[in-house]
Amino acid sequence: MDTAERLELATRNTAEVVEESELQQLLAEGTPSAYIGYAPTGEMHIGHFTTMRKLADFLGAGMEVTVLIADLHAHLDDAKSPFDLLDARSAYYQETIEAMIDAAGADPDDIEFVRGSEFELDEDYALELLRMAAETTISRAQRAASEVVRESDSPKLGGLLYPLMQTLDVDALDADVAYGGIDQRGIYMLSREMLPDHGGEAPVCVFAPLLSGLSGGKMSASDEASKVNLTDDRETVVEKVGDAYCPAGEREDNGVLEYLEYLVFPVLDERGESFVIERPEEYGGDVTYETYGDLEEDFLAGDLHPADLKPAAGAAISAVIAPVRERLLDQPALLREAYPEKYD
Repeated sequence: MDTAERLELATRNTAEVVEESELQQLLAEGTPSAYIGYAPTGEMHIGHFTTMRKLADFLGAGMEVTVLIADLHAHLDDAKSPFDLLDARSAYYQETIEAMIDAAGADPDDIEFVRGSEFELDEDYALELLRMAAETTISRAQRAASEVVRESDSPKLGGLLYPLMQTLDVDALDADVAYGGIDQRGIYMLSREMLPDHGGEAPVCVFAPLLSGLSGGKMSASDEASKVNLTDDRETVVEKVGDAYCPAGEREDNGVLEYLEYLVFPVLDERGESFVIERPEEYGGDVTYETYGDLEEDFLAGDLHPADLKPAAGAAISAVIAPVRERLLDQPALLREAYPEKYD
């Protein structure tokens, strides 16, 4: 695989790359390292799965990949995870991420997992954090983390340290590429700005798009109807997709189309499978799609109706998450210890 092919694989299905020329140079020079961090707060859902698919692309492009289980961040962000649940939720996140990587067609053994508490309490890290805090205004820290950290009229200090620690994580993990959702843009632009003055290098930033919720608009972790949980059974997934916002001929805020584009079709492509929609002969009969682009073209043109698309999409999404669902449900203690309020 030449550099151009590796670059295409590493950047496909992304919202933005800052800067693509820098990533191209890294690939041309050898084996760049990429990292993504997850704060182990609420249960993981299908929105996380799309980022797992991207990690499989990084591995396929010959990159080294590190996943940071950012346990301390999970407590710093308005105590979204109680301190006494950090270990259990970190264990759940690693197990779930490994399951998603496997289901996405890559080998989780090729990924290095690190917990933030393993290095963020080191003396050198703490000293650099204090130096950075001395140089950063409150408004700058708030602006950087505004799309990530829970905000209020009286913000807690932890939320202000959050973006500075995430910046230092890039250097501590020796990452050439910082990967995350487009909501992380403010933090990683801060990283590109500050790290060169703190002994590091500005990372290349690769951003994943944030998927719309099934109920339209932004996906909400607190709205069960807006997302597919990784433990949802087939019937529940099909029902949620069947009730989803999916107006005929419209792309904007259409979570059904986005799930197909960023998760289902990449996984089907990895497996060498096609997407099949069953429909009565009077409505054109069954139709098979090899690419998402062809499906979207038909949908926008009115040749594919939501009533035909939704059942097939629901079944396909359920099939994609099935290995993850089975792996998690086979470990009830893992779920119970991480989320006792739900699984006790």
